[in-house]
Amino acid sequence: QVQLVESGGGLVQAGGSLRLSCAASGSISRIDVLGWYRQTQGKQRESVATIMGAIRITYADSVKGRFTLSRNNAENTIYLQMNNLKPDDTAVYYCRAVSRVGDYWGQGTQVTVSS
Repeated sequence: QVQLVESGGGLVQAGGSLRLSCAASGSISRIDVLGWYRQTQGKQRESVATIMGAIRITYADSVKGRFTLSRNNAENTIYLQMNNLKPDDTAVYYCRAVSRVGDYWGQGTQVTVSS
């Protein structure tokens, strides 16, 4: 089992920044992929940024150059630094961990970007 706890969401004006955190606990040694996803009402959940292994990071085209995923292994935490936020970035952001034995999601954190 893996437990994920997100934090760092909030309300920000367009052009502003936020940093999301996702703390993992449990069977973290078995995690193959960690990532951030987001979902708005009426739409499917979409991938924002994922990290496989130590350094293989993939970003959605819509966030490239603005968002940065980083990982702190000592704290079992991943971060999503979001800069130059746009109203279209408004969503609930979820942390996800995929291992060989399960697929785990956090509870989500709301990010709202006002124009």
